[in-house]
Amino acid sequence: MNSYTKYFNLKNNRTGALFLDEFKNVLVGREEQLIHLSRYIHLNPYSSGIVQNLEGLEKYEWSSLDEYIHATENGICDKEIIMNYFKTKESYKKFVLNNADYQRELKKIEHAILE
Repeated sequence: MNSYTKYFNLKNNRTGALFLDEFKNVLVGREEQLIHLSRYIHLNPYSSGIVQNLEGLEKYEWSSLDEYIHATENGICDKEIIMNYFKTKESYKKFVLNNADYQRELKKIEHAILE
């Protein structure tokens, strides 16, 4: 894709990405930011509308949320760094799900937010 993008941009006297927005990254500088990032990632299928309700979010097979909120020992995630901030799996679940509707509403208006 990189070679084609360079070719296309050169041929058409333009710059930038062709198909998607460019990747953006942010350095996680504080522990508080890390746990909120974890929540944001786990809520993405819900806030983007891939799953319609919170029950669907908990069962969504392409998310690691199930590993975090249920007694799963055979998962692939290293959950310790996040779960050290919570007394129980239930408290992490509450932390994530309590902000679900707020994040979904933000997703609806993100195109209007200036960076």
